[in-house]
Amino acid sequence: MCGINGILHLQSQKKIDERVLVKMRDSLEHRGPDDEGLFIENNIGFGHRRLAILDVSLTGHQPFLSEDGRYVLVYNGEIYNFKEFYPELKSNGFDIRTTSDTEVLMKLFQLHGLKMLNRLNGMFAFAIWDKLEKKLTLVRDRMGVKPLYYSFYNETFYFASEQKALFTAGIPIKMAQDGLEEYIFNRFVAGENTLYQNVKKVLPGHIMTIYEGGRNTTYKWWNLKKEIQNQPEIKNPVEWFQETFDDSIKMRMVSDVPVGVMLSGGLDSSSILASLHHQKYKDIQTFNIGFKEKEHNEAHLAKMMAEKFDYGFQTMQLEDKNLYDQLISSTYFQDEPIMHLSEPHLLAVSQMAKPSVKVLLSGEGADELMGGYVRYKALQYPSLLNSIASIGNLDVFTKQPRYEKLTRYAQINKKSDLVIYNGSNIFPNDIAETFGINSSPNNEYRKKIYKEAKSLYPGNLRRQALYFDQHTYLCSLLDRNDRCTMGSSIECREPFLDPRLIIGLGSLEDKWLFTGKKWKFILKKAMEERLPDEILKFRKVGLSAPWGDYITKSPAFKDELESFTKSDLFQIPYFEHINVKKLVQNLQKGEATMTPYIMPLFMMHIWMKTYPTKF
Repeated sequence: MCGINGILHLQSQKKIDERVLVKMRDSLEHRGPDDEGLFIENNIGFGHRRLAILDVSLTGHQPFLSEDGRYVLVYNGEIYNFKEFYPELKSNGFDIRTTSDTEVLMKLFQLHGLKMLNRLNGMFAFAIWDKLEKKLTLVRDRMGVKPLYYSFYNETFYFASEQKALFTAGIPIKMAQDGLEEYIFNRFVAGENTLYQNVKKVLPGHIMTIYEGGRNTTYKWWNLKKEIQNQPEIKNPVEWFQETFDDSIKMRMVSDVPVGVMLSGGLDSSSILASLHHQKYKDIQTFNIGFKEKEHNEAHLAKMMAEKFDYGFQTMQLEDKNLYDQLISSTYFQDEPIMHLSEPHLLAVSQMAKPSVKVLLSGEGADELMGGYVRYKALQYPSLLNSIASIGNLDVFTKQPRYEKLTRYAQINKKSDLVIYNGSNIFPNDIAETFGINSSPNNEYRKKIYKEAKSLYPGNLRRQALYFDQHTYLCSLLDRNDRCTMGSSIECREPFLDPRLIIGLGSLEDKWLFTGKKWKFILKKAMEERLPDEILKFRKVGLSAPWGDYITKSPAFKDELESFTKSDLFQIPYFEHINVKKLVQNLQKGEATMTPYIMPLFMMHIWMKTYPTKF
């Protein structure tokens, strides 16, 4: 696990400035405190910071050069099945000189080129420079677990694991109007675009090739729709799920350093713990974030599960000044305004885990694969939404935040928008009424994914929403996990995102997902003999926090809330019609329904005030 970065001057006569490359590399020190490396040759330069997980010796050093001297590799990630390729490589004349997956990745590339990608089970973002053909190839894993950003600027191509390395190189920090609109309407920017001008992402499952002179091509090497369509029928889904899930966890325990579990106490992380126990793993450490507010707290369940399996357990709470300080830190590590609102908590729990482990297993992805969010239920009977819209002013609906949100969601008329805005907290009508912003974002990438989802699951809004979220919302969650854990120099692994599970679950009939009161039926069925009823039947909490109370009642946020009402944010023309003082006054009166309106603005205010000062 690492931080990677590089520079390619598109004019071959221009030489790399080593100082710029080193600054980029060292801005990512948190991603790799164990080792650092540099490769410079004429107009190409690579930087690398290493967090040693597999082969912690110096033989795992990067940038990694092929033995024939033709290729140079910088790589961030883990190939969990790398040892499976030893016999094949040896039979083709390759010596295996290390115990690292980096060497296997390089030699597979030499043997098969990029055709080897479909055989890899792992998470990865890597760059390979071909000295002979003078071309740079960037590759990102199937689901985008590992980040990879790039910029064409001043006849130079830059890439890095995080945007901050690009800004360190001198690329201006400028918000893109389209990105700003997506942040307000959709909570995050989806697809290859970002919040910034001149900064883009390599899309998950894509290959980008850049040649001297600037010509570049992009190719999709993994297509989930096609994979689902080509999946053979699964005869016994529960047995298949148990076996595949257990094997996925076994693969993700491959490590030369200690592995722990991020244990919320919910179904997903508890299922990981139950699988580890079933497979007789010993001495596992678990880490939990708790809340003093009972309705947000699952720490008691997490503690019960750890004790049940005789595993270690550590928990903490994050409040007042500690919460404020972690908010500032997580904003820096995130490189954008935080939007899930759990980033400070994940950063804090990762810091708590750091003295004990270097790797954490997470339950991320289960909800998007198996229908775990309550918001999907609104799509079960779309016709009912019309009825709710017509009676939405009744007190029974407007006085409870969940129902109040449903009445606002029910105002959406188009089925495509019901999917596209399903993960939002405020909707176009709300934004027009409260912010005075009437034009919705282009959302070209979201519309493209919706079209793909609709063709795969025609007439099935719930399945369309799952597929849509797997390409959008889940990407933002994975980015959050990566930034918060790597901000503490810890690697995060997601067993639910094994490609066999992603494809297989996508091919199953609805009944395996949407049966029962709380859905995720196949997971509950597979775990019913491993988990107690307290976990299987507990009301889903998720990592949510009462931010409205935090910013209005915590002493640490008092000055910041006052600063927010006078923020430069509201000088931006896009926000000129927002009456921020009125919004804050309503929140201070205890109107919880104001929280989803205020938090994206408050977090953008924090970002504008603190982030650009770091460069």
